[in-house]
Amino acid sequence: MTLINKPLLFLRMETIKMKQTVRLKKLREDAIIPAYGTEFAAGADLYACMDKDITINPGCTEFIHTGIALEIPTGLVGLIYARSGMACKRGLAPANKVGGIDSDYRGEIMVALYTADFTEADSLEDSVRGEGGFGSTGTH
Repeated sequence: MTLINKPLLFLRMETIKMKQTVRLKKLREDAIIPAYGTEFAAGADLYACMDKDITINPGCTEFIHTGIALEIPTGLVGLIYARSGMACKRGLAPANKVGGIDSDYRGEIMVALYTADFTEADSLEDSVRGEGGFGSTGTH
């Protein structure tokens, strides 16, 4: 799987009142600045900046460099989520599911990516919960 210069993750700046300006430093000349795909996108695409292709084998975690450092405004946090297409179609997601970037961190943004291996089965083992969905565990 080629990850070089492909949008793989999603960086969201949590704010309610107004848009914020985030200062960015390119640590590598070939780094791609995060960009919003549309005017009302919930977050900006964050790009891999690697010297070579990387393969993430099922059950393994790899650190992906972005080649950028951010100055997130005080009081905000940068949140890294999986891109829905990468997660749904390829099973690729941040290892910790949501990455947090503190406003005082100034190092390179790196993301630990994990991929799962799925095997189709005709049946699944029974569990106490079974097919119970939202609210089925008794917590209200």
